[in-house]
Amino acid sequence: MLTLIADGGATKTDWCLAENGQQLNRIITMGMNPFQASEDLIRKILHEGLLPQIPPEAAHAQIFYYGAGCTPEKCITMAQLLKEIFPHSPNIQVMSDLWGTARALCGHKPGIACILGTGCNSCYYDGKTITKNTPPLGYILGDEGSGNALGRLLLNHVLKGLLPPNVSKMFFEETKLSYTEILDRVYKQPMAGRFLASLAPFVGQHKDEPALHELIILNFRQFFQKNISPYGHTDIAVNFIGGLANAYAHELREAAALEGYLVGRIEQSPIPGLLKFHNESQPPTDNK
Repeated sequence: MLTLIADGGATKTDWCLAENGQQLNRIITMGMNPFQASEDLIRKILHEGLLPQIPPEAAHAQIFYYGAGCTPEKCITMAQLLKEIFPHSPNIQVMSDLWGTARALCGHKPGIACILGTGCNSCYYDGKTITKNTPPLGYILGDEGSGNALGRLLLNHVLKGLLPPNVSKMFFEETKLSYTEILDRVYKQPMAGRFLASLAPFVGQHKDEPALHELIILNFRQFFQKNISPYGHTDIAVNFIGGLANAYAHELREAAALEGYLVGRIEQSPIPGLLKFHNESQPPTDNK
């Protein structure tokens, strides 16, 4: 049977059409976070962005959509919209991106699954369901370990004079930001979280600087302290999906070791793991 799997984010949605666990087509469309995008916009993205790029037989594919902003209420909305576009699909399931992360990283086994990108999220997964979830709380109250948290730490240290003068000088020269502009972007302009996350690459580009390396480690240690310790499991591996985790894999493992945790898998995307999960979850085919 054909299967269409989606990893939906705020900025882009990654679609994979597969048969028997083998990828046939990979498609990128605009993001469809149901908290940010209207139903009309989502319909337009599906009609104009997705349908022209998939073969006609995909109309009969089973669909598994994992997305940011997919709370139980919004899952119902997304499922209805997908059913409008794919009325012949025999099975449409919509779940949160955290469910997709847990299934992609842990499959049918217990584990701790985490998202580390612009923001963060995590859960304890018992192999069947998510049993615990530390609320990430967003870029103001939480999101420790994420790109925006790293950007926030960087600005805090730069503006308070906690970094070596040469590093602070390099920051202002490369970013072209002033003190006033920084405060304006954080406190007055929209998308402050994305602005903070946009500063994380500066740290990565200069992580050989001891002070910046320490910021990376501090950011990840705070993630383990505030998001993973509530699960009470130091006996199982902590697994990650996301651009930040992938880019700073070495530092992530270093911070984990300092906090007494073992890092398992680190993946850029959940799609390969979800392909494997749903292929293994298929009922056996009767070939008689």
